[in-house]
Amino acid sequence: MLNRRSTLAACLAGAFAWPAFAQAPAAPAPWPTKPVKFVVAFAPAGPADIIARLLGQKLGEALGQSVVVENRPGAGGSVASQVVARAEPDGYTLLINTSSYAVNPSMQRNLGFDAEKDLTLATLVAQSPNLIAIAPQLKARTLREVMEDAKGGTYNYGTAGAGTTPHLTAEYLFKVLGKVPVTHVPFQGAGPALNATMGAQTQLASVALPAAVELVKSGRVRGLVVTGSKRSAALPDVPTVAESGFPGFEDVTWVGVFAPAKTPDAILQRINREVARLQQDPDFLARLAATGFEPLGGSVAESRDYLHRELAKWARVVKETGAQAN
Repeated sequence: MLNRRSTLAACLAGAFAWPAFAQAPAAPAPWPTKPVKFVVAFAPAGPADIIARLLGQKLGEALGQSVVVENRPGAGGSVASQVVARAEPDGYTLLINTSSYAVNPSMQRNLGFDAEKDLTLATLVAQSPNLIAIAPQLKARTLREVMEDAKGGTYNYGTAGAGTTPHLTAEYLFKVLGKVPVTHVPFQGAGPALNATMGAQTQLASVALPAAVELVKSGRVRGLVVTGSKRSAALPDVPTVAESGFPGFEDVTWVGVFAPAKTPDAILQRINREVARLQQDPDFLARLAATGFEPLGGSVAESRDYLHRELAKWARVVKETGAQAN
């Protein structure tokens, strides 16, 4: 009798334990188990594209999966942002965008996504000063000479698009500080903007420095000024804006990796850790420096706080300059 009761009790215990076992959450699948796609917010040869391809190669090696780069330029980077905002939050579609991400909410009424709710900044990768480049055919050699020539209202400048930080840099420098009329000509990337200046279709280009380094070195465009607090090691002969008569002026373009909102925190943390490791890799750092970039890191939380400050900062600049998404 004792054995029968023991057997019955064991069966009943097992019967009641089974539903709890069946409802236990499944362990999350490892990430990544297939290729990861970088959607780049601008055309090839610009800062976002440079970082995407360098990071894609190195990150692919670290993750054990290939990284596919897809350029989706348009609307100052907002086209790519919309694409990724609508993607599955599984870590397989990521956005590579610049500081234009922090500018566009103040420049465009209908972004097609909420910059603070629909995407999250997993990590900051690098930053660089911006560069004002001039067509080699022009006689002006200094920023002051360009300012003087531009008073006639015949100067225009190209950028990677309305809402990029080089756009706001030029607007503030020429219209607020220099008080000279210049016309903005937006392109879909720094590469096309520089091509227009090389061909004298525009007198000037305002771009993130990495896109122009090789062109300046080869003489296809001339570097007028850089917007950093000091000269760039990549182009040491190009003076700063401060050296050129406007003390205290400083501006940079940064590049970060964004993911759709609701992407699991474990994936965001993995991306952040792997990029942080790369920022200690001598080869990665050398490649950044060669193009005028400096590493820019921080935890996921720190990256989000940085973005929040950038959104507020560029809202003030847009209001002060009156810049528009033309």
